[in-house]
Formats: sequence, structure tokens, C-alpha cells
Amino acid sequence: MKLKPSITRILVFALILGSPVKMHAQNAFPRIEPESKALEYYRLGAQSGYSWTTLAEISLWASGDASLSALEKIKTTVAALNAAIDPAFSEKEKAEFILNYMHKNILKNYSAYQTRVDTLLSNGRYNCVSSAVLYVILCKSAGLDTSGVMTKDHAFAMVHVNGQDIDVETTNAYGFDPGNRKEFHDSSGKITGFAYVPQRNYRDRQTISQIELVSLILSNRISELGRSNNHSAAVPLAVDRAALLLGDSYANTADAPTSESLFADPRKDLMDILFNYGASLLRGNREEEGIRWAVFASPMYPDAERWQGFLLAAANNRISRFVREKKIQDARNFLEAQKTIISETNYAQLDMLVVDADLSNRASNLKNAAEGEEIITAIEQARDTKRLAEKRASELLTFTIQKTAAFLCAAPKNDWRAAIGYLEKALSKYGANREFEQSLRTYRGNLAADYHNRFAAEWNKKNYAAAERILNEGLAELPDNRQLLNDKQTIARQTR
Repeated sequence: MKLKPSITRILVFALILGSPVKMHAQNAFPRIEPESKALEYYRLGAQSGYSWTTLAEISLWASGDASLSALEKIKTTVAALNAAIDPAFSEKEKAEFILNYMHKNILKNYSAYQTRVDTLLSNGRYNCVSSAVLYVILCKSAGLDTSGVMTKDHAFAMVHVNGQDIDVETTNAYGFDPGNRKEFHDSSGKITGFAYVPQRNYRDRQTISQIELVSLILSNRISELGRSNNHSAAVPLAVDRAALLLGDSYANTADAPTSESLFADPRKDLMDILFNYGASLLRGNREEEGIRWAVFASPMYPDAERWQGFLLAAANNRISRFVREKKIQDARNFLEAQKTIISETNYAQLDMLVVDADLSNRASNLKNAAEGEEIITAIEQARDTKRLAEKRASELLTFTIQKTAAFLCAAPKNDWRAAIGYLEKALSKYGANREFEQSLRTYRGNLAADYHNRFAAEWNKKNYAAAERILNEGLAELPDNRQLLNDKQTIARQTR
């Protein structure tokens, strides 16, 4: 019989999102405070709104390139564009001209993950977000009012002219007012693989502000980092995005709405990414580091329930590894070291895991019947104090009692009566138990075999009286044993 300890592995899973960034010097953890520019940009927008130059600066910062040379490229592009616009154009004609200008002079190749504006300006590679952001900047420089539009997995722009809202699918040269362009529908989906969502499908699309559109650059960078398993780099980007959109309230994660929308609340996204980084530590068997991460990040971003769930997962996984390595005392020491940071409920759950492992290990390695009795007492105490579940206690008791019974009748004594009596008491104390009953049948069969062998030895020596006496003793003790009853019939036949 082999007893398996009860081990549960818990791992926190979430959508893993994740560019190399400077780590926190003391803990080697990602930065969890926003860059000063993120808060500066938020306050600037709150005070006076965003000019096209500010939007350009923010888009480059979000792209990871806040250099003056990159900003000069945008300014040069704006100057060339505005020089090319016919002063006689209406606002609608200007908006359409800007899209055509971008595709003739700037946009070269669609690339699904190329979300950075600086890269777009350098080599013409673009995706929906980078092209929509540039379009909004160029339109704003020409005095046009624009916003962003997002769907589940796509983004484009909207221009507001003469009381009319016109969609602009910036990834397509025919994307101005795409609902009314046959050329667009003929090529729709071939360039990007995304389907345009017309304005009537309001549930499948959401209008977002210019700064929210720019923030999608950060969102896409985070997603791309996740695909390359660079989870630690996702954290500071998510912090910066929350600060850019929410200002000083970026850390009020407890106020994040639970309802889902196409444009997810940046605080909710931030919390998910904090836990995703933690999950990556657990997957790398770095549970102690994961616990330090929780202690480091949770005061700034409180969510007691989720952090406790994470701490439970981290501690459980580390204890489980100690158990598999047969380091039970190390598991106990580790658990006690976490007592001040995990809840009483979670401590009790982990304590049960350690107690189970300890008793399982002791039961599997017991050396004699006396030691078995000590373990049985310990199991009962753990069960009575709720440190061991009733079902698990029953499993451990069954295993330990059977093993103790085996020691009582071990060779060379082969004291089957001791094992039988021990198991009969166990049945009386603990109630019906199929395994006890099976073992009892085995031990009784062994005792009957002893009687039979003694009987046969005397019978073969023609000591018939002694043989019959031995057989009667056996039947008195085991009246239903088939072997001894057969021996009785043998005597009867011989007598006749």
C-alpha cells in the first residue's frame, strides 16, 4: 500500500501582457510609480486641453521615443501637409485630403503590431492605432475636430465636420467615410484582416477621446511585450497609462468599475498586469520573490481579496514543492514566516496542507506498532482540532491502522491473532471499513492455514487424536472457515 500526500498546486493565471525598463533598485522589481511626464501630460490636458503639438509629444513618449528629433519629424510633416492643403477646401474635403496625403506620402506597409508613431515616421510601417493617432494629430494641426473609435480588436478615427460624424478607417486609402465607399468595401479586410464596424452597430464600437486613442499605443506595446513573455516590462507601462488618463487618482484601483467596456478602465488593466507579473514569478518557481512582490506593490495598489488570493497561491506552491522534496520542517518554517501577511483563513488552509504532509510522511515511514499508535493519536488530534479534513483523516487512519496491524503479525512471530484483535477493535471504534474487513479476512485465513498445517502434520503421522484436537480448536476460533470445515469432513470420511 502506498499513501499519497494530498497536494494542491495553485497558480494565478490571467492575460499575460508585458520593453525592458529600469527595475526598482532595492527589490529588482518593475517600477510602480508613474513617470513624471505621465502626470504632467494629464494635468496639461485637464487645464487647457491638448494642442496638436502636445498630442504629438505624448504619442512619441507613449511610443518610447521622446526625442526632439522625432518631434521635429512630426512638425516637418505637419508643415508639408498644411502647405499642400488647398485653402478653398471645406472641412470635409480637408479631412479626406489628409487621409489621402498620409497614404501617398507617409504610410507604406501595414504591420499588425507596429503601433509606434516614431517607427511609422521612420519607415512607413503602421497599424490601426499608429495610423489613427497620426491622422488625429494632422487633422488637429489643420483645425479639424476628431476623436477615436475602437472595437473589440481594432481602432480607427472619426472626424466631426458641419454637425456630421464621419468614420475614417486610417489603414485604408479608401477609408474616408467607408460606409459610403464601394472601393473601401472591395478592399476591406484584405489589408488588416479586421472588419469595419459601421456607426449603426453601436454595441460593437465605442467612441473614445483623442488622449484615450493615444493611450492605445501603450496598450498595444503591453500586449506585444506579453507575446514575448517580457512580463516585468508591462508593469511600468500600465502604471504610466493609468496616470496619463487618470492623473493622481491612477492608484485608486479599488474604485475601478467591474463592468466591462470596449475601452477597459486603465486601473483594472493595471491591476491585472500587476498580478500577471506576479503569476510569471510563480510559474518560474520564484514563490518567495512573488510574496515580496505582493508586499511591495499591494500598499500602493490595494485589493485585499486579490492580493490574498495571490499570496495563498504563492505560499501553497512553495509548500507543495517542499512536500514533494520531503522537506516537511522547511514547509512548516516557511508557513510560519508568512503568518503575518496572510489571512487567518488562508493560514488555516495552508496549515492543513503541512499537517497532512507531516502525518503522511510519518505514516509512510513508521517502523513499529508503537510508532503507529503515536501517529494514530496525532491524526485524531489533527482531525478534532480541524487541522485535517474528516475525509483525509479517515484515509490516513485507515492506512496507519493497517500498517500497524501488519507490524503486529510480522515474521517471525506471525501473530495473526494480534492483528485480528487489533483490526476488530478498529472496526468497533471507527465503524465499517472495507479495507479493514478485507485485511481481517486475510489474517483469519492465515490463522486457519496455521491450524490446517498443524492438523495435517499430526494426521500424516497418524496422531489422529492430536490432529482432531487441533482441528476442533481451530473450528472453535474460526467456525466458518472453509478449509477447516473441509478438514472436518476428511476426518468423518476416514472414520467411516
